[in-house]
Amino acid sequence: MVRMKHKWPQEGDLIVATVHKVLNYGAFAKLEEYPGEEAFIHISEVSAGWVKNIRDHVRENQKIVARVLRVNPKKGHVDVSMKRIREDQRTRKIQQWKIEQKAEKLLEFAAKSIDKDLDAAYDEVGYAMMEEFGDLYGAFEISAEEGADSLIERGMDEIWANAITKVAQKNISPPEVQITGYVDLTSYAPDGVNIIRNALTSINKDNIAVQCVGAPRYRLLVKSSDYITAETLLKAAADEAIATVLEAGGTGEFHRELE
Repeated sequence: MVRMKHKWPQEGDLIVATVHKVLNYGAFAKLEEYPGEEAFIHISEVSAGWVKNIRDHVRENQKIVARVLRVNPKKGHVDVSMKRIREDQRTRKIQQWKIEQKAEKLLEFAAKSIDKDLDAAYDEVGYAMMEEFGDLYGAFEISAEEGADSLIERGMDEIWANAITKVAQKNISPPEVQITGYVDLTSYAPDGVNIIRNALTSINKDNIAVQCVGAPRYRLLVKSSDYITAETLLKAAADEAIATVLEAGGTGEFHRELE
């Protein structure tokens, strides 16, 4: 169960919960991110339309996403609404929660590797990771890509940083983005076909693929770990191919495909 640093959610927060009791006037659900706490959904907050039978909209053991309306820590009450969120918000929250579940499991693996448990992991580095990086998974992503120093520089103990990085690099694939552009290449020279072929062959590298759309247009596919690098590689490849053709008396033009 993913744990939040604070014991209670804040008004307006989106929460993930599991329904455990459905009554005629509302439902009670266990808060997944706040161990030991539960929320109440009044029947009027279950659906935007008129609810004749609450069990048509919510059932026991159902995972739900809801928006926090009121929090009363003294009484232990959290009132939430299932109807006051959009579908895209619901989907995004579930995805985020699943990613954080994975991150918590990775944190547990890292803890075991240095003979500690998950409780110690949260107390010693977990909550600090969430504070520094926004969530647990963000810290694992950065350490997988940049190494333990990226955590140590932010104040993390070296032993923990090395343990987390080792687990991250074993379990998290580097992020990858792909972008597309086109070059129109024309040559009127007697060996124009070879000129264009050589221009394209020179830029056909590990992270750049060249495809013929139909002369004179050629597609350039670029893969990289981030968009800025990908854009730079794409523009450089296109410029190189065009320069080769222009030098031989031909023409060339670059077109960026909008995502």
